[in-house]
This record gives sequence, structure tokens and C-alpha cells, in this order.
Amino acid sequence: MNETRNEGNPVIETVKEESVESAIAVAGHPLHAMTVHFPIALVIATLGCDIFYWWTGDLFWVRVSLWSSGFAFASGVVAGLIGTAELLFVQGIRIRVASWTHAVAAMTLIAIAGANWGVRLQDEAAVLPYGLMLSVLASIFTGLAGWHGGKLVFDHGVGLIVGPDE
Repeated sequence: MNETRNEGNPVIETVKEESVESAIAVAGHPLHAMTVHFPIALVIATLGCDIFYWWTGDLFWVRVSLWSSGFAFASGVVAGLIGTAELLFVQGIRIRVASWTHAVAAMTLIAIAGANWGVRLQDEAAVLPYGLMLSVLASIFTGLAGWHGGKLVFDHGVGLIVGPDE
């Protein structure tokens, strides 16, 4: 971001003044940042299981992907609820456009993860092609949500104890 271009801009200055310290934290550590690792890892693991099933035809990978997709969805819901609470309770987070972009991408990801799990619960044979396609889509949205979440931390200092200029 070009800082010199935004110097003196009253909107940017107002946004910078708002606190972005986490409201839902344990000993200063934001819970949302701690919980997002599980759904991220499990979404990618589900994609890996689907690829291994496609490659080997071993039903073991179908069973593992059922569990990993279910836990990806469940842990995503937990991380999403914590993130939503942060978004609603902290005005400094709420007034940043990047927060809403991250929230929309993350909510879409949770919906895709839920659909992915639902397809597997309905019919194990649906892993190919529907489960694999949903796993690829979920992995793409994991990258999008992660990119925007990273921008919030690294560019805006969201959830950090120190300010973004330190």
C-alpha cells in the first residue's frame, strides 16, 4: 500500500485511530488466529485424501476423507463463530473493508466444506467427481480467505498486541 498517497486522508486517519486489539483472546492471544489452523489443515487433507483415492482406488481414503471433511466443517464453524464475534465486537476490525472480504470468503469456505461433508455422508461413491471438485473449490477458498486474513494481520495489525507501525 502506498503510504504517501494516503497521508492526510481523513478517512484513512480515522480508520487507523481505531483499536484492532482482539476482544476474544486468552492471555492476549486471539482465539480466531489459533483456531483457523484446524479447518485449513483439514480442508487440504481432504483434498489429499481425494487425490489418493482417485490415484489408488483404495476405499481407506474415502473413509478418511469423510472424517477429515466433517472435522474441517465443524472446526470451520467454530473458527467462523469466533471470527464473527471479533468482527461484530471490535469496531476497528469492523470498519476495515478487508475484514468483510475475509469474512465473506471464510463463510463461503464453510458452506463449501459443509456441502463437501454432506456429499460424502449421502453417498461414498460421490467422492469422484463431486467430492474431489468440492475439495478443490474449498482449497481455493482456503487460499482466498487466508490471503485476506493475512492482510488483516500483516497490513492492518488486527489481533496484534503491538500497533501496525511498530
